[in-house]
Amino acid sequence: MSKIAYVNGQYLSHSLAKVHIEDRGYQFADGVYEVIAIHEGKFLGEKGHLNRLAHSLEALRIDWPMDKRPLSMVMREVRRRNRVRNGLLYLQITRGVAPRDHAFPNPSVSTLVITVTKRPAIDKAELLAGIEIITTPDLRWKRRDIKSISLLPNVLAKQAAIEAGAQEAWQVDEKGFVTEGSATNAWIVTKSGELITRDAGEEILNGITRLAILEAVQDQDIKLLYRPFSVTEARDAREAFISSSNSHVRAVTKIDGKAIGNGLAGELTRRLLDIYMEFMEGEGGPQQEARWN
Repeated sequence: MSKIAYVNGQYLSHSLAKVHIEDRGYQFADGVYEVIAIHEGKFLGEKGHLNRLAHSLEALRIDWPMDKRPLSMVMREVRRRNRVRNGLLYLQITRGVAPRDHAFPNPSVSTLVITVTKRPAIDKAELLAGIEIITTPDLRWKRRDIKSISLLPNVLAKQAAIEAGAQEAWQVDEKGFVTEGSATNAWIVTKSGELITRDAGEEILNGITRLAILEAVQDQDIKLLYRPFSVTEARDAREAFISSSNSHVRAVTKIDGKAIGNGLAGELTRRLLDIYMEFMEGEGGPQQEARWN
């Protein structure tokens, strides 16, 4: 069975799915995207993803290609046609096709592309096995709260990690504070047991998995602090982990070659993964309205 993609109102074989060469996503990276995890046939954090999509579209003044409700129906149909029970859905909206000019075309017709990819079911042992990360300067633009398809700095950061034998890169601002990973949010646990995450704002993308973790721990006996943390503090932390729709809650055991804690997934990281999994199984994602900036 061939993969099926959705492009501007049509369900097409993946090999035949195309957009015009003057689509502004191709010409200018003038578009936004979302990646939604599929777990046992359910979209995790769908409400949060669509709300964040609305934030990104509004910030860039790109029109919705359709309302949220029919968009959700198309997402489900793409998943169904591809028979994906566990995997990822990729959704991209651009400002559409127009002769190349920096100014917005008037009128414009948004381009919508949706694809899905199969992934193995969530493996807690793999998530707790731990990954190594490196740190690298943050080269991105100043509106990181917008999930823009302009990802070249993220690509360079990820490639630097791979070439260093690591799996992810934490990007560092001009003050020496960690912002986030190339495709993940960054967390540490201090030696006194405090869970630290940078506050939501224009400096980071407010991850849907991040929001799910924050909501899931509200009733837990966990001291949570919203503040930046430095590379030095991260290397000296008791625990560290990343979160995303693809990584869920994944332990970090080395930063820039230095073992974190005892070099294994920490106690709170393990607990948070259990809490997150239970929360996602029950709720399917964060239910509260997020503050995007």
